[in-house]
Amino acid sequence: MNLSYLVGVWYIVFSNFPMWTKGDKLNPTFNYQMKSKNGIIGLSDEVKFLKNGKPKSIKGWDKPLNQENTKFTWRGSGILFFTKSKWEIIFMSDDRNWMIIHFEKTMFTPEGYDVVCRNPNEILKYRDEINRKLSELKISDLQEIKQ
Repeated sequence: MNLSYLVGVWYIVFSNFPMWTKGDKLNPTFNYQMKSKNGIIGLSDEVKFLKNGKPKSIKGWDKPLNQENTKFTWRGSGILFFTKSKWEIIFMSDDRNWMIIHFEKTMFTPEGYDVVCRNPNEILKYRDEINRKLSELKISDLQEIKQ
């Protein structure tokens, strides 16, 4: 997969990640830009959300781990520099408007899944296809994340 397919804003619409399911952080998005770091082309990553009505963000760097650009190691920036996690794209729709991401357990977070899409207003259009794919992959217990 070309990394450029990931560039831009992705809205988290379904998840089992406690950070999003607790309900105190709203409108979460992944914001990716292609960037070169130490000679490696990867993704500059900013997770944005609202907490208590105020914009918050977590910045990091996603280093590709395979030639297909579907597996990554995320490393935080700033005070989160020593924080790392691995994640992978396990499915991307043919039109590249939504995808399913799996993230591994870390010292601070459980293993889980996110379904992200380009336009949360179109999620109804994809809901049946998403549910079919989640069932096929035997992924359950995801909660809808309101935008």
